[in-house]
This record gives sequence, structure tokens and C-alpha cells, in this order.
Amino acid sequence: MHRFMDDHALMSPGRHRNNNLKLFIAFFVTMAGVSSSSPLPPLFITLCISTAIIYFGKVNKKAYLKILGAPLGFSLTGVLIIAFFFGSGAEIFGFDVFGFRIDMSTEGLNTALLVLSRTLGGICCLLFLYFTIPMVELFSVLKAWKIPDVFLKLSTLIYRDLFVFLDVAMAVKVAQETRLRYKDKKVSFHFMAMLLSTLFIRVWEKGEKLFVSMNSRCYSGKLPLFEARKPIKSPEIILTEAYFPSVLTLLYLTKNIQIV
Repeated sequence: MHRFMDDHALMSPGRHRNNNLKLFIAFFVTMAGVSSSSPLPPLFITLCISTAIIYFGKVNKKAYLKILGAPLGFSLTGVLIIAFFFGSGAEIFGFDVFGFRIDMSTEGLNTALLVLSRTLGGICCLLFLYFTIPMVELFSVLKAWKIPDVFLKLSTLIYRDLFVFLDVAMAVKVAQETRLRYKDKKVSFHFMAMLLSTLFIRVWEKGEKLFVSMNSRCYSGKLPLFEARKPIKSPEIILTEAYFPSVLTLLYLTKNIQIV
């Protein structure tokens, strides 16, 4: 059985820690990683956050790497373009394509590594929230941080509709598979198109039912959000106070350091 979204956060011991502290840590290290002029601080952030997710959050390593691999693989395309088509300096690697010279310079490689490290650090910070805070609790924390109600309401409804979409898609796909609708490529493409069209209609109907049910329960335009009270413990404060200065120190010491 596949695990979707909140399953990892609900099963993680990290969900019992203070959500405001986790959100503040993720925000701080993300800003530190983006502000870095060297790849080393974002890589340090990636190592620390990944360690917290796997060992303190008790998240399965394979599941973590699988989820991390999807956005990381997407970003590698942009990193390769930056490495080969941007920057100047000494040539590190090059080849000819139809008479055109494509090469990788030292500046281009340094820029590509910096972008990759920043991307990796940012993704890990988002996954830190993903694996330790259930979405309902995250919305309540954002409400306490005075995020506009319109944004929270839309986010809550969209998040709920994702599960409706997945539920309908899985039900329709299982029904088609039991009727051998995917026996060859030609038939598969035909019934895949039917699946997509059916999804649109079913999700539209589910949305109308949701709207009617909310109105029947005196929906006034505001969604109440439950906020769980989780006190900050002394070890968490000590680790945070030790981690933040170490990140800032590394950020200062490596401001002029390049990999190549």
C-alpha cells in the first residue's frame, strides 16, 4: 500500500515536537542557505536536516531518498544548463556538436554547484516540515502566524481535493484493470484518456457535494483550525541555540570559498 502525504508525518515521533519551533528552524536555515555564496553551508544544512529527519523523525531512508530524488532530478536539468551555457573562465570540459563548441567553465561549474546545493538545502527544509508536521497542524500554525484567512482556506480546500482526486483516480484505474483495459499500448492510451475525462467529471461532482454539505452546516466563510499545544523542551532549545550559531559561523567563514 502506498503512503500519501500525511502518513509519514502522522507516524513520525517528530510530530510531537513544537510546531512553531520546527517552522522557525526551517525558515531560518532556508534563508541561510539561500544567502550563502558558497556551496558548503547549504550542504551542511542538508546533512543536518537529513539526519534530523531520518534519526530523530524515524523516517525510512528509502522513502526519504525516493521523495527527495524527484525534485532533485528535476533540478539537475537546470544545473547542467547553467554549468555548460553560463559563466566564463578556464575550460574544464568541452565537446563539439555540429561544429559548435560546448564547454564547461570554472565559473559556470561553481555557479551550478551553488545552485544545486541551495536547491538541495531548500528541498530538505521543506521535507523536514513534510515529515514532521501534519498538514492540518501546519495550517493552524500558519493561522497563528497571521497568514491571511483566504490563503489558508484555499490551501485547506485544495489539500482536501487532492485526496478526492487520488481516491477517484485509484477507483477508476482499478475498475479498468479488472476489465483488462491495459492489455496493450493502443488500448492503454485510449482508456487513459477516458480515465482523465472521467476524473474531471467525478471531481467536479465531489466538489459540488462538498459545497452543499458545507452550506448545510452553516459555513460562514471561515474554517476552524485546531491548534495542538506542544511545549518546547530544554534539549530542543539547547540544540537550536547550538545549531544556529554554527550555521552563521560557517556562512561567514566560507563566504569566499569556491569548489573549483
